[in-house]
Amino acid sequence: MNKILYKDQIMERTNIVDIEDRGYQFGDGIYEVIGVYDGEPLMMDEHMERLARSARELKLPLPASISELKNKLMQLVEANGLEEGIIYMQVSRGTAPRFHEFPDPKTPAVTIAYTREEARESDVEVRGASAVLAEDIRWLRCDIKTLNLLPNVMAKQKAVENNAVEAILHRGDIVTEASASNVFIVKDGELYTHPANHYILNGITRRKIIDLCGALHLTVHEESFTVDELLNADEVFVSATKLDIIPILKIGGDTIGSGDPGEITGKIVQAFRSLYKKDVKNKA
Repeated sequence: MNKILYKDQIMERTNIVDIEDRGYQFGDGIYEVIGVYDGEPLMMDEHMERLARSARELKLPLPASISELKNKLMQLVEANGLEEGIIYMQVSRGTAPRFHEFPDPKTPAVTIAYTREEARESDVEVRGASAVLAEDIRWLRCDIKTLNLLPNVMAKQKAVENNAVEAILHRGDIVTEASASNVFIVKDGELYTHPANHYILNGITRRKIIDLCGALHLTVHEESFTVDELLNADEVFVSATKLDIIPILKIGGDTIGSGDPGEITGKIVQAFRSLYKKDVKNKA
């Protein structure tokens, strides 16, 4: 995994970030993480559409067309021979003297991308995991996938220190999402997840789950819910790229439902797995 995409060239991984790159100094940039299954990126188009939206929201001109960026990422996967893992891609506003305002419009944005081998969480999908609660202290444009992730890092560290897979965030009494994933609950056979507004990132896996639920004849309410409703749900699961879908059996000291992965979560896991299994079959 020693090949990276820097600007528009695939090259050896070296120390290539300038000290005045605005992504490095201000977090002035955007990113995407794309899962790769059996050598094939999953939902690449959806990820790149979201990258373009994030760029528009930050008035950040992309250095190439979405089609060109996709082609470069595919070349990167092939150059590294990646079969199972992720593509990480970020675009910063470029390198310029350190002033808060945007640099000269002629300053070129900088693309960096790399791949990393990463196994599927298949065993955790089956047995489930635990989570903790953390106050959501992020800014109010969580819908933009920016490089500013320190609050997420602190929340994830709290989860790690408590032997949990995730930290579920809440603003006051309202559950938003988790440190690096979206949150769903199941109550009386129906699903609830926070609406896709500025309080959460509209996850690509989240969106696909909602689509799959339609095919499974499961009702999904994109409505906010409280911490109390979370803790008293029949089932809880989190979803994210490459994490896929993880049943949450305990949150802090509270057991969720029966304490075992739920039936509805299991159906959604199987439906999601069929997406990349289908891709493998088509590839063959």
